[in-house]
Amino acid sequence: MQKKNRSFAVIGLGAFGSTVAGELAKSGRQVIGVDLDERRVAQIASLLHSAVILDSTDEGALREAAIDQYDAALVAIGHDIQASILTTMNLRMLGVKTIWVKAANKTHHRILVKLGADRVILPEQEMGRHIAQMLNNPIVQDYVSLGNGYSLVSVAIPERLKGRTLGALEVGSTHDLKMLGLMRGTEFHSCEAPDLRLETEDKLILLGKRPELRRFGDAL
Repeated sequence: MQKKNRSFAVIGLGAFGSTVAGELAKSGRQVIGVDLDERRVAQIASLLHSAVILDSTDEGALREAAIDQYDAALVAIGHDIQASILTTMNLRMLGVKTIWVKAANKTHHRILVKLGADRVILPEQEMGRHIAQMLNNPIVQDYVSLGNGYSLVSVAIPERLKGRTLGALEVGSTHDLKMLGLMRGTEFHSCEAPDLRLETEDKLILLGKRPELRRFGDAL
């Protein structure tokens, strides 16, 4: 049976919301963009399945736009906390299955959690943590926090290790980390090939706790 293509409603088409909507659309998803600002809607309309100008604090307007028919909604309204809260309440009343909301601050975050948002995002804080990890260890190319202290990182291979084998890194024996594999360009190589020789453009994919990842990075 063919898997259903998920559909998304993105409400609030500022820099954050329009970026999310555009990336979802590029992935082949059905996306409706919603904003009260005609200019913002016009700027992204050609990229999306649908784009509408409406007041998302009006439950009836959201219902007329059939927002309740979408699998998930992202409320990406900027600093108008009242509009964000009312929009989230309306989506809940409409029965939208999954609701993610951008929060402006921690108080806003707490209110949204109480309203039953499935996930509340503080983009500046999350990006700040991401950047801090990469600044702290320059060989880290990308970083994802998985919770409970665990992170998934992509680590660049330094020039001096060129020609060494994967097995020679002794990731599991000298560091409490799990090596998931290696990316060489767009190709993935399994860590089950210990004789694979490293190249300077390679990136290791590692799973572990941040202190151990930091120690491994320092050792490299």
